[in-house]
Amino acid sequence: MASGTGAEVAEGSGLRAAAWLAVAVADRPAHAARARVRLAAGCDEDVARLAAGHLRVAGDEVRWEDGDVVARSVERLGAIDLVVRPLADPGPGLVREALLDGLRREGPELLGWSREARHLRERLAFLHRVLGDPWPDVSDAALLDRSGEWLEPELSRARRRADLARIAAGEALARLLPWATGEATRLAELAPERLEVPSGSRIRLDYAGEQPVLAVKLQEMFGLTETPRVAGVPVLVHLLSPAGRPAAVTADLASFWRDGYRAVRAELRGRYPKHPWPEDASAAEPTRRTNSRR
Repeated sequence: MASGTGAEVAEGSGLRAAAWLAVAVADRPAHAARARVRLAAGCDEDVARLAAGHLRVAGDEVRWEDGDVVARSVERLGAIDLVVRPLADPGPGLVREALLDGLRREGPELLGWSREARHLRERLAFLHRVLGDPWPDVSDAALLDRSGEWLEPELSRARRRADLARIAAGEALARLLPWATGEATRLAELAPERLEVPSGSRIRLDYAGEQPVLAVKLQEMFGLTETPRVAGVPVLVHLLSPAGRPAAVTADLASFWRDGYRAVRAELRGRYPKHPWPEDASAAEPTRRTNSRR
């Protein structure tokens, strides 16, 4: 109906063949999805337009619908579509608003997020959480609020969902770095992508959780008693077996070498006899190699 409520007539009624109905009486039982037409008369579109002319609206619509931008020219009587035609060249402003609505509904995941872009976002989220301003809030809501600052000019050029996926999110996100204060140049210092461990390896940090995580083979950390810190926060060290499987987790290396290492050594040295398992790992030489290669 023009009000937007669905309605139906009884089975076998001659009114079912009518294109339009002028409804005099209808009711909607509790919990029913549709109203029941009790009394009505058949009519045509001309009569409908005359009777409900005050409800007529016409114009262009550009909206996010079924996962993409839909642009059409419409004419309606209330909630009833009279004419719907595809709109070949919708206004850029209307398209931009529709795309923003899509981002609100489905999130920034609609953009093109590479592994590096996701890592940058996690690093920035960590710095905002630990240090606050001027490091930006990169939550979904905050990114949408600041879309004009980091998604332009690409957003205004986009016309559909596929165009959003082509926006390089990492390059766009870099626009939110605190360049004006000069702090942006400290990103690699405060939240480095990789951390050099005693063996000389540069291991990628994981910032996805509350605390940065360094997953590294145990032998590469020999001799290090001071837990690495990032922006003043102790790194959570995942010590791995020679096969790359988790052997221990600690945020206090000195305590681990003193109290926890003995049990790990007893469990793993028989399984991996080619790798060094010194009694005092806190004073041992770090290595990436087996005993024979050393």
